[in-house]
Amino acid sequence: MTARVLVVDDIPTNVKLLEARLTAEYFDVVPAYSGQQAIDICHDKDIDIVLLDVMMPDMDGFEVCRHLKSDRRTQHIPIVMITALDQPSDRVQGLESGADDFLTKPPEDIQLLARVKSLVRLKILTDELRARARTSQQLAAEDGEVVMAEIGTANGRILLVDDDALSAERFYNLLSGEHQVTVMRDPTSIAMHAAMADFEVALISMALKNFDPLRVVSQLRTLERTRGLPIILVAEPADRARVVRGLDLGVNDFIYRPIERHELVARVRTQIRRQRYAAELRESVNTTLAMAVTDELTGLYNRRYFDRHVGIMLEKAREQDRALAVMMLDIDHFKRVNDQYGHDAGDMILKEFSTRVQRNIRGVDLACRYGGEEFVVLMPDISQRQAEAIGERIRSAVGEQPFDTGGGQVIPVTVSVGLAISNVERDTPDMLLKRADVALYRAKEGGRNRVIFDAA
Repeated sequence: MTARVLVVDDIPTNVKLLEARLTAEYFDVVPAYSGQQAIDICHDKDIDIVLLDVMMPDMDGFEVCRHLKSDRRTQHIPIVMITALDQPSDRVQGLESGADDFLTKPPEDIQLLARVKSLVRLKILTDELRARARTSQQLAAEDGEVVMAEIGTANGRILLVDDDALSAERFYNLLSGEHQVTVMRDPTSIAMHAAMADFEVALISMALKNFDPLRVVSQLRTLERTRGLPIILVAEPADRARVVRGLDLGVNDFIYRPIERHELVARVRTQIRRQRYAAELRESVNTTLAMAVTDELTGLYNRRYFDRHVGIMLEKAREQDRALAVMMLDIDHFKRVNDQYGHDAGDMILKEFSTRVQRNIRGVDLACRYGGEEFVVLMPDISQRQAEAIGERIRSAVGEQPFDTGGGQVIPVTVSVGLAISNVERDTPDMLLKRADVALYRAKEGGRNRVIFDAA
């Protein structure tokens, strides 16, 4: 995982130290030595995460954080405050100013990198949602983004997993005045609880007696309904290694015992706000502008949307120096299917084909119906090997199981796939699509039912 990290500290030595640690993990580090400089950089550059010192002259970290989080252009950027201050009140002030996390100087390498990677994963998803919202806004003159500050955090739906009666009661009392808290004492029923309620954040105790808390995390990340659910671990300082492992599994935050009420409330609010922000973005893209940007038959985005969106994503790839892949797919001998089985059967195949494609791409990938039996998938931040693996996965998913069009009619279908990855220095959308189309032509000429990659 790579990302552009803004390190803000008025002491150059501290900046150099963090820069060395992050560069060794292949992060792109941008330095800033004052609060105003940090704000200017966030406006001018595409920053993925900010590591922000608190004690700075002229403008302290709390003021910088409030400024960035109140500006719709920068409010989505995760902020981690790093400071020598270690009182609970300092952490609470940082979180209430909008910070996503708070680390004490000097931060341990494992904890620092785990927090950065966890927040960058969320940033990648948010970026994709915001980009899609901007595209929809351009096409339908609608604002698909919801200002973070306008989203409330009251009456959150919280799942508390804790098999200790006294501990669970204390958490319930701390949170139930503002939120709906569901206490689960038996983690083995996590799947049932997840299916019954639309939770907005999960609190999981690391002190479960008869169940591995990281297994609970794994199950929540596996279930479709809770895959994006924010998770906060409640741990002892001695649990540091397992907390780091939890962050790698997708945990969003953690809090150490003894619990300080204001810090707990602030961290829960932060996760609820993020969850509601993402939900609003999805809603704006998936429903508000659906008729303008989606294909009526398959439910995928249409060519009009893709033609606009590919330019946005290519520009973003160029700014971040990251790869962008385009996959073109064409159902083999589809005219023969329509002629032999009828257009109704053909339509059913197109819909099922779209479903199989969606099941076998990543969450950040964008699938579109380009026209007729031709489809295209836009894949940001990906390598050639990964793109080819996804292409092969789709090819297998289509070809290995015949398509049932009803009435006992089962039709075998295959697909040809062409792939191209952007040269961020010189590619235009037309050039990238042309190379993918050439690769698709080679797949057709080579016998169909295959994946061909066309290098720049």
